[in-house]
Amino acid sequence: MKIFTGKGYISLLALVAIWSVSAVTSLPGLAISPILEDLSRIFPSASQLEIQMLTSLPSLLIIPFVLLSGWLSSRGESLKLLAVGLAIFFASGMMCIFAKDIRLLIVASCIMGAGAGIAVPYSTGLVVRYFTGDSRVRQLGISSAVNNLSLVLATAAVGWIATRDWHLAFTVYLLPAVSMVMLLALRNAKSAPEPKESDQLRQSKIHWKRLTGLSVLYFVTTFTTLVITFYLSFLLEKYHFPQEFSSVMISLFFLAIMIPGFILNGIIRRLRSMTIFVSLLFIVLGLLLVGTVPDIPLMTLGVILTGIGYGVLQPIIYDKTAIIAPPEAATKALSVVMTVNYVAVVVCPFVVDFVAKIMGQNRSTFPFVASAVLVAMVALLSLILRKSFVLGLDESYYSAKK
Repeated sequence: MKIFTGKGYISLLALVAIWSVSAVTSLPGLAISPILEDLSRIFPSASQLEIQMLTSLPSLLIIPFVLLSGWLSSRGESLKLLAVGLAIFFASGMMCIFAKDIRLLIVASCIMGAGAGIAVPYSTGLVVRYFTGDSRVRQLGISSAVNNLSLVLATAAVGWIATRDWHLAFTVYLLPAVSMVMLLALRNAKSAPEPKESDQLRQSKIHWKRLTGLSVLYFVTTFTTLVITFYLSFLLEKYHFPQEFSSVMISLFFLAIMIPGFILNGIIRRLRSMTIFVSLLFIVLGLLLVGTVPDIPLMTLGVILTGIGYGVLQPIIYDKTAIIAPPEAATKALSVVMTVNYVAVVVCPFVVDFVAKIMGQNRSTFPFVASAVLVAMVALLSLILRKSFVLGLDESYYSAKK
């Protein structure tokens, strides 16, 4: 079976290989979540600092390696670089399974951050390499959906496995081996050249001004939606709701992010220049429902609205990033934008807690209301500038999708 790419065809097996890379890049740190509260019991001699290092250092190490991988991608041999990243990821997963003390686990987790960082840019970079136009938008949406679906499924699986033996939770880190095997399908899948009308061919270098604007937009939307994963449990505690609702709502959040990916082209065709504004408005309404309405059904609706808004924006930002770079530099540009995602993950709880402390607010409702206000300001700006490249979808963007 052949899949149309907008500039040629690739095999279904090659496409599944691309999806498999998207599926594994969300895994780092996943195995730690179910055993986070039990780490002090598992490692009685571990200090609080060591436990904090185990959860924070991998995310920090991903950042420089994403940038390094993006820079090296423009020098060729991308598949070999991806294979190296996946191999490091897999090897560190094996180390985690057999780790006997927390120091070795910290070292293995840091190595994993490096390996995952090398692989991350290719979760979208491969889509941009093989697809263009409408087909690329569709596949970026599906890639984002696969990423979030794997996160939900792997989280559920790890939570179940960890109750039997905490070592087994780390088996999820062996999944890169599947992607490594499937890369063989991509070695024989040649990428057709971009068509003459492609926006990428109009670029002689990365359009850094637009890339900066896209990075800021991605940072704001990621930073503000992350408050659901970081602060929802505190809010439920304030309202005296069972904490079990927290994991259910967070799973629904990631499922909601996944949904728009499968129908992204249809959403863009209907909303056109209002696409980004409507998506931001969904996030605003969602955060306000979660943060101000002490009602489980309405809070759940808020979580879903926030996820849908973010799920539309993420692949659009990736596609726009590809448009503003020549084909050989697309992965490099994407690595910059994807780094912003991990920076937001690292700094979100520190910034929110710091601002809340200065303003004398608690960390239950404040993160959601403050985030909603911030996104509302960006939404208003996107309404005014809906014909611009960064905050809207102008006619040149539409024509690129025809």
